[in-house]
Amino acid sequence: MRIQKFIAECGVCSRRAAEKLVLQGKVLVNGKPAQVGMEIDPDQDKVWCEHRRLYRKSCEKQYFLFYKPRGVITAMKAQDDRSVIADLIGGIKGRVYPVGRLDRDSEGLLILTDDGDLAQRLAHPSHETPKTYRVTVRGSVSQTALEALRAGVRLDDDTVTKPAEVTVHRADENKTVLHISITEGKNRQIRRMCETLGLDVMLLKRIAVGDLLLGHLAPGAYRPLTEKEKEMLLTSVGLPYVRKSAAPDNRKKWEVHRASRRGNSSIHERRFKKQFGGK
Repeated sequence: MRIQKFIAECGVCSRRAAEKLVLQGKVLVNGKPAQVGMEIDPDQDKVWCEHRRLYRKSCEKQYFLFYKPRGVITAMKAQDDRSVIADLIGGIKGRVYPVGRLDRDSEGLLILTDDGDLAQRLAHPSHETPKTYRVTVRGSVSQTALEALRAGVRLDDDTVTKPAEVTVHRADENKTVLHISITEGKNRQIRRMCETLGLDVMLLKRIAVGDLLLGHLAPGAYRPLTEKEKEMLLTSVGLPYVRKSAAPDNRKKWEVHRASRRGNSSIHERRFKKQFGGK
């Protein structure tokens, strides 16, 4: 197993962050500085990271569906006084990380997990996992613009997007609601596609990743995936799924988690509520 994958599976950080720790000389294997990409035997080699011995986690991987609100940064550590998603998921034990990103002004579905293999495969273009967005634009959308979205749009950096699936969900004289599905992950891709075609985006919300749906989850809330959802997600990218023993369905407990911690909220949660008017 590669050293950065081992560090990630121990729940320390993501693989990319693990590579940085290795490059900074903060990781030792059997008393010697580690190298990025080196292979280790998790059962035989002794790995230390920032003066702490690491052991591979024996617990099951965690998978959560999270509704990122507008105004929140897709990050786990704050660089300034802006809210990040880590501020809203204090009830999750262990380290989980978002798969992919949503820009600050967008909202909707994010998958949170400590499964590095799943994150890597979902992000890899070869798997072409579709992501569906509900896009509200000002005014009407011409047939020419719809056909351009479906055929591929040349962006401001001269790259051309892959064809998108586009349907008109609702339209009136003031606004048009589109459902747009893409299999790529270019930076701010949907917004840039619309800007190129002169479409003014009023609201952008990710409502699905593959067959996983956001549903009626409230902004800022999260819940663990059901066993059926986990199976669907893992098998869609060619990963094995092992069904665990039957357990009570705790989704409602997770959906109201933040509301139940009013007297025990972190400074970050209180900052978020003050910023966005939560209670």
